[in-house]
Amino acid sequence: MTLIELFCGTGGFSRGAHAAGFQVAVAYDIDKILTSSYRRNFPATQLYHRDVAALTGREIRAHAGAEIDGVFGGPPCQGFSEVGKRDPSDPRRSLLDHFFRIVAEIQPKFFVMENVRGLNFPRNRPVLDAALSRVNDQYDVLTPHIRDAAEFGAATSRPRLVVIGIRKNLRRPLAMSDLDAMRSPGRATVRQAINDLWKAIAIEDHADLPGFDRWKAAGRGRPTNYVAQLRSKDRSFTGHRVTVHTPAVIARFAKVPPGKMEKVGRHPRLKLDGLCPTLRAGTGSELGSFQSVRPIHPYQNRVITVREAARLQGFPDEHVFHPTVWHSFRMIGNSVSPMMARGIFEAIRDRLSRPEEATIATSSPAKQAFVSVKRTARGDARMAEAAE
Repeated sequence: MTLIELFCGTGGFSRGAHAAGFQVAVAYDIDKILTSSYRRNFPATQLYHRDVAALTGREIRAHAGAEIDGVFGGPPCQGFSEVGKRDPSDPRRSLLDHFFRIVAEIQPKFFVMENVRGLNFPRNRPVLDAALSRVNDQYDVLTPHIRDAAEFGAATSRPRLVVIGIRKNLRRPLAMSDLDAMRSPGRATVRQAINDLWKAIAIEDHADLPGFDRWKAAGRGRPTNYVAQLRSKDRSFTGHRVTVHTPAVIARFAKVPPGKMEKVGRHPRLKLDGLCPTLRAGTGSELGSFQSVRPIHPYQNRVITVREAARLQGFPDEHVFHPTVWHSFRMIGNSVSPMMARGIFEAIRDRLSRPEEATIATSSPAKQAFVSVKRTARGDARMAEAAE
């Protein structure tokens, strides 16, 4: 199936779509820095730097050159966030409505919209309801609800609002149980995600990636199942430069126990057997170039590296971000966890592939168990393939 992504950023959402077997034909975003590595990561996808508010369905169809089966994306969330200014006059809030305007114009088989959970708060919910009114007549819309990336196997707690719709004439409405069946059977931990990275070896020759630092995973032994999913074939990756702190900062960090907060900079220290808290983006130069607070490594007295953040979010090691730490963290902090995205798209794929009759009966515990077993077997096969 052919999909279109709006507000693509670095492509975390696209990663999940590709992993679930979809083709992302065209992606749109106005930010040239956040998308600076998109074409390298997704060479088969056309990228257009466009203001989504000015896009039309006709233009998107022309770019795609084929029937559009799905539209997905995460409109800018700053105007709805629980933190920050939460300015009701923020012009970016209108982009939510433009997302659904484009869905109404294209009328794909399905859509997926992701945003901060603050969009579901009473002060913001009328904005969401007004936008949904553009598509309610044509789509079976699953009740907007909160999903956490940790549910789908990521080593970070990242609750997000998810809105999914499938066109009514397909007679295959998505149910909560469809998404529940895609949840990971166990919770990942910080240890599983990043504990192999401290042994990485810097690679001198990285002419194909000017400005980037390049590394290779070292050490013997079988990687964790989490890492086996994410390692590149040659075990190389970028973005692992360690931040050099002053002696005073190192001394402060040394006093912070795992799971506690450093009081001056408000840096949380990661627990090896816990989850990473939500990684935030910071701001672009147009809004002051503020670096978002980064967590402290579980046992080293420094903040985490870009690659450690990417691992925690569920990005594969082959994914390239930006030569600078600041922009790389903006990319990761703005992204959808690829692991959560994969689970969502797999649920949609499986629902659309079933015969219409399967949607008439309410999902039974036996049916849900079958789907869960099928997903577990599929996941085991993926793990074995990645380990090879």
